[in-house]
Amino acid sequence: MTTYKEIFGKYVKNYSSDPTADAEGQIWYNTTSGTFKSVLSLAAWSSGSPLITAGHGIGVGSGGTQTAGLAVGGTNRLVNTEEYNGSGWATGGNLGTGRYAAGVSGTQTATAAFGGRNPTPAITGVTELYNGTSWTSSPGSLGTARYALAGAGTQTAGLAFGGFTTVVSNATESYNGSTWTAGGNLNTSRQQLAGAGTQTAGLAFGGSPTTASTELYNGSTWTAGSNLNTARNSLAGSGTQTAGLAFGGTTGTITTASEKYDGTSWTATTAMTSARQNLGGTGSQTASIAFGGRNPTATSLSLTEEYNFASTIITGAAWASGGNMATARRRLAGCGTQTEALGAGGYTTAISNATEEYNGTTWGPGGNLATARSFLAGAGTQTAGLAFGGQTTVNSSATEEYNGTSWGPGGSLGTARYLLAGAGTQTAGLAIGGITTVAVNNTEEYDGSAWTSGGT
Repeated sequence: MTTYKEIFGKYVKNYSSDPTADAEGQIWYNTTSGTFKSVLSLAAWSSGSPLITAGHGIGVGSGGTQTAGLAVGGTNRLVNTEEYNGSGWATGGNLGTGRYAAGVSGTQTATAAFGGRNPTPAITGVTELYNGTSWTSSPGSLGTARYALAGAGTQTAGLAFGGFTTVVSNATESYNGSTWTAGGNLNTSRQQLAGAGTQTAGLAFGGSPTTASTELYNGSTWTAGSNLNTARNSLAGSGTQTAGLAFGGTTGTITTASEKYDGTSWTATTAMTSARQNLGGTGSQTASIAFGGRNPTATSLSLTEEYNFASTIITGAAWASGGNMATARRRLAGCGTQTEALGAGGYTTAISNATEEYNGTTWGPGGNLATARSFLAGAGTQTAGLAFGGQTTVNSSATEEYNGTSWGPGGSLGTARYLLAGAGTQTAGLAIGGITTVAVNNTEEYDGSAWTSGGT
């Protein structure tokens, strides 16, 4: 027999309490409850309200949450700021310096926007601060003016990395709310990358020249992490260094691909509904928004999508002993529910007409069948049961209806048979298959009084 270890390359682990449920199919044994448990997850992108002004090259980096997001600048937008409340976008205060492809850090009510490019064309290092209403200039500009960079962190502890000056850059700078300080360089110079995390636990991934490279920042140096599954640039990201999300971008072809990062490796998750690049994004690994961008025809978009991920711990089901029947038997019919069941007919040392009723704990006697038989079928409930077909000394077509106390006659089956299956209710029953002298495939339907032929 194939083992779990042989299939998945690992053993099922034992825990005295449930671990964090973070992966679809994760399985473990809870030694306290004595049960196996697993994880069922659901991830989906769904449509949100569109931006007021379509655009691409919207600020890249953190800028809020799924229910308090911020869209900063962008091509066709430049000075525009819009605020998202989880259901729609509203106009915010204008930037003092219009720009696209800027970096962003912070929240909806405390944001820093830095770098970018304006239409002259001029690359800027200007930094502006947003208080939820208006933008003001920061006294400190980036040490290296650039655009197509990424941002992470907060308004007073921000991080800027990568981008383009006159060449692709690997520069990293840290912000304290007023001035920028040079930090450790990226190992891979790149522009049009995505960022997530904080000033001391940053995450950089993707970028141009098209790469799958991921790097992790500890506040002073960058180290290599596992590659994205889909190498791309002009993507967006959200989350933290140990719980990141990458979405959209282009591989040469604009993509809908989304991936999750756990601090060690990337795994594919549900794809976006709309392929796009140069988009904006913010939020967490379990609740993010993607907005704006360009589609394959180079049209600027106002589309907003929301990503949601939820996981549920499932406990393996188990059988437990119930009360014994008064009369041991086989080849009987059953129907009803776990707490209101009915068992009728069957075989002990002879064919039986006995009926027993179950209340979820014990069995008690019910009214006897008019026709003793075995190999019969059942349907319905304890108070509206149905018994049909089976075998006496010959095949039976008899149908009987139970009212919770006694059995009464019903319409006969069109085909007398045994070892058949039953389903449905007393007034909408099914008789399926069985044996006459050979196995049969016919189905009959019961309407509460008569049987008619159904599909084979």
